Amino acid sequence: MTFSTLEYKERIRKTKERMMEKGIEVLLITDPGNIYYLSGYNGWSFYVHQMLILIIDEDQPMWIGREMDANAAKVTTWIYRDNIIPYPDDYVHSETKHPMDFVAAFLKEIGQDNRSIGVEMENYYFTAKCLERLKKAMPNSVFKDATLLVNWVRLIKSETEIEYMKRAAVIAEKAMKAGIEMINEGVRECDVAAKIFHTQISGTEEFGGDYPSIVPLLPSGEKTSTPHLTWTDERYKDGDAVILELAGCYKRYHAPLARTVQIGKPSEKLKTLANVAVEGINACLDMIAPGIACEEIEETWRKTIAKSGFVKESRLGYSMGLNYPPDWGEHTVSIRKGDKTILKPNMTFHLIPGLWLDNYGFEVSESIRITENGCETLASMPRDLILKEYV
Repeated sequence: MTFSTLEYKERIRKTKERMMEKGIEVLLITDPGNIYYLSGYNGWSFYVHQMLILIIDEDQPMWIGREMDANAAKVTTWIYRDNIIPYPDDYVHSETKHPMDFVAAFLKEIGQDNRSIGVEMENYYFTAKCLERLKKAMPNSVFKDATLLVNWVRLIKSETEIEYMKRAAVIAEKAMKAGIEMINEGVRECDVAAKIFHTQISGTEEFGGDYPSIVPLLPSGEKTSTPHLTWTDERYKDGDAVILELAGCYKRYHAPLARTVQIGKPSEKLKTLANVAVEGINACLDMIAPGIACEEIEETWRKTIAKSGFVKESRLGYSMGLNYPPDWGEHTVSIRKGDKTILKPNMTFHLIPGLWLDNYGFEVSESIRITENGCETLASMPRDLILKEYV
């Protein structure tokens, strides 16, 4: 198993505490990151409906999923085999049946259809039809929004989780260096992406990599004015800047990292932008410590870049670690004005002070861990604009 049974049981205990606070007796968990966190289930099956059921007065959770994936639950989870409940394949992509019909029938069978039921409403993997079918089949149940209930339990990492993220950071740094080394005039963007992918998965001699929840983001030239572009089959040109945002991933735990490369001579505007962003992130890293609020980090950043006349409207960072596609973020804490979450040791964040202007941009980021006295970056690479003389 990825974690000890004791660690899983402690996660269950903390989750049930939150359930009791919210008056939830039965929790239906459909976010694959949360399913993995509480059970260990790890399969590429989240494109069909699956869930983990946590009942307030039952010790073990129950997994419900597609029949062909039931053995994956047996192989990867710590839960009793009797608690692995498969539904037949004719529920998949059916116009007449729905997997939530099966779930409702099961809950009725075990006497849980007249209780307070929590569902993750704001979730990539739980649809409007899911809730509609559950409500129709269980009219005596009271449905409550349990969005992010488990995500908040995940906020403070265990020592094992931190170790996994540190391994992910080693892979991230190796993948970043591989991408930077390959970027040059005449090289295709897709070939750089392929090199990064290979490095992410092969990892190191000591440990291999997992698939990250987000593919490498590789905007170049004028496309550096926006962060979330991938790659094309175009070739890099002299004068292009290239942003690389990627992550290492180990046992589903991530360590994102971003850097910016310049092929040939950079413009004065880009050099200025890079200096401002690097000064800002360094100022933040110097002041981060347990006991301060997230919004204080953003305030330090905002005041630092304001001296040079720059403004960043988007958030400065977010909690991250365990997840599945399409995101490595945890969707809980954001480093921005108004977020008063107090930092505690073993919280982990992606600190990403990117500045994207009309036709150019600069991005640098670090995965950080809050320590007893400050913070540490999980990777170790220079943050300045990386100059690449074309060959």
